[in-house]
Amino acid sequence: MDDASAPAPEAADPISWRAIFEIVQALALAVIISVFLNFFVVQVTEVRQRSMDPTLFQSDRVLVSKVDYRFDRPRPGDIVVFNPAADAPIPFVKRIVAVGGDVVDLRDGQLYVNGALAVFPEAHGVTGPQSPQVVYPYTVPQGYFFALGDNRLGSQDSRSYGAWANSSIIGKLILRFWPVDRLRFFEW
Repeated sequence: MDDASAPAPEAADPISWRAIFEIVQALALAVIISVFLNFFVVQVTEVRQRSMDPTLFQSDRVLVSKVDYRFDRPRPGDIVVFNPAADAPIPFVKRIVAVGGDVVDLRDGQLYVNGALAVFPEAHGVTGPQSPQVVYPYTVPQGYFFALGDNRLGSQDSRSYGAWANSSIIGKLILRFWPVDRLRFFEW
């Protein structure tokens, strides 16, 4: 048998620069889409306080919609993530109980909004004043919201700081996805 007639072994394909460029391009597009979504559409946030127990526990991971309040305004009952102050190291997670123009009053350990008892089924504990600087009845200024934690005894909230500007809202909580066994969609 003649060795010259045997087929030559195929040489290994050289690295395709075109394939590498396509991979890099796809990764860059994925990063751009992810950054866009995080800045303008949704954000993943970790709950870092115990003020919303039992609705949300410390270390729960939640998905926050950043678009809701571009088309609508905050409403009582919404759970929001917001920056309590410009220099705050972590955002707050609280339930809005009153909005601009509403009158908040705390009487006999109960929350009243516009003269009516405000009941939020997941909230528990005595709802008492926390700071002498917030005087009741308290009228929420236009463009602001009054928010409380569902764990009324373990929450520093509007009872301590007063109302916060709507512009401080990062977004509305729409989903708790971690831990998986506590997966829950919130009203959207």
